[in-house]
Amino acid sequence: MTPATRQKVLGLYRKIFQIAKKWQSASGQIEETTKEKEYIKNEARTLFRKNKNVTDPKLIKQCIEECEARIEIGLHYNIPYPRPIHLPPMGLAHKQGRTLRHQEKLRKISKPIYLKSHDEVS
Repeated sequence: MTPATRQKVLGLYRKIFQIAKKWQSASGQIEETTKEKEYIKNEARTLFRKNKNVTDPKLIKQCIEECEARIEIGLHYNIPYPRPIHLPPMGLAHKQGRTLRHQEKLRKISKPIYLKSHDEVS
């Protein structure tokens, strides 16, 4: 990892914790705000620790883009949790043979960047 990339990653990590510190839930309830702050912190810790040994520059860039996208979406919608995705047509086909492989491929292709690592951790 280059020093510039390292600084960018550490900056994103700090930014997430600053956001968590100032976070207010949409409902304004104290319990919900606390729960959402903890979710933000735990999600950041989990994903950054999971990816700490990544050395491939393309994969690092993808992780940075995912992090930036999740920050922007979370701030825009005031929801810290990943937004749901829409399944492609015929997304719930029978699980057998070629159809299953095709559906798995479609799901992988249709998955937005801000959800690439969500299913792996959750």
